[in-house]
Amino acid sequence: MPHVFGPVETQPFRLSWGGDGRSHPIENLLSVATLVCGLVAIVAGFITDAHVIASWAGMLGFVGGLWSQYVSATTAERSLNVIGIVASFVGATLGIYHGGFMP
Repeated sequence: MPHVFGPVETQPFRLSWGGDGRSHPIENLLSVATLVCGLVAIVAGFITDAHVIASWAGMLGFVGGLWSQYVSATTAERSLNVIGIVASFVGATLGIYHGGFMP
């Protein structure tokens, strides 16, 4: 245990999605797209007249999020996927309740 008495060398904090040290541009893009679709769907879901946008964005975000979850490589991607999938589902449900997929 000689390292206990030596100086503490810490690395600076870096926010990174790559927990494994490799780059995953496609998986990161899918995760962000799922999150964006979920946010659009849930915001539009609370607006009665935007039911078409909420329904389609929610369905696209839900299906795309499931695919993104399937191909994800890191925990950060999976966390964004789950948030986006849940938001997409809630937004799609509200959109369908307010009038569905067609105007």
